[in-house]
Amino acid sequence: MSEQAVKSAPGSNRRDELLKIAAELFASRGFKNTTVRDIADAAGILSGSLYHHFDSKESMVDEILSTFQNELFGAYAEIVAGSADPRAKLEAAVRVSFEAIDRHRNEVAIFQNEADYLGTFDRFAYLSDRNLQSRDVWLTLLGEGVRHGTLRQDLDVELVYRFIRDTVWVAVRWYRPGGKLSHHDVADQYLTILLDGITA
Repeated sequence: MSEQAVKSAPGSNRRDELLKIAAELFASRGFKNTTVRDIADAAGILSGSLYHHFDSKESMVDEILSTFQNELFGAYAEIVAGSADPRAKLEAAVRVSFEAIDRHRNEVAIFQNEADYLGTFDRFAYLSDRNLQSRDVWLTLLGEGVRHGTLRQDLDVELVYRFIRDTVWVAVRWYRPGGKLSHHDVADQYLTILLDGITA
């Protein structure tokens, strides 16, 4: 996009386009390895023009992550508060997670790769809070499943939570939107393995 095109775009569209470019660079190169000039060059504008919209790359990644996580945790909250049975809630949470990887691959990759580093700064303290919130969501759903007899009574819900956390989100490293498998296909297979096992 040329500097003139960026300048002539509506304000909100301009910010969105710059954030999209920044997210792609942060995800592919790493946050520490991406400079403001890199983002400006990719957008076809001068570095000074970028500062009209954001005061730093930290502000950019903050907006990228907070916007994505607000959407994700809003979806989780609706599932937890819903009236569906425990298995349906668990399935819905898994599907929402894979949909997030499909729709927000860069944002997920940034969080997976950069959360520990960014969490050392006060402005990103909410990332740790989100990790705790995520744990609460999954433990709540798993606990409901055990209490209602949907899941085994001897289930170690903490262990299962860690398994889900580590096996779902790592898919961002190999899943490609538009590839052979849709996120619906991946979620279907994952849920079959998680809830029904892999033995014949």
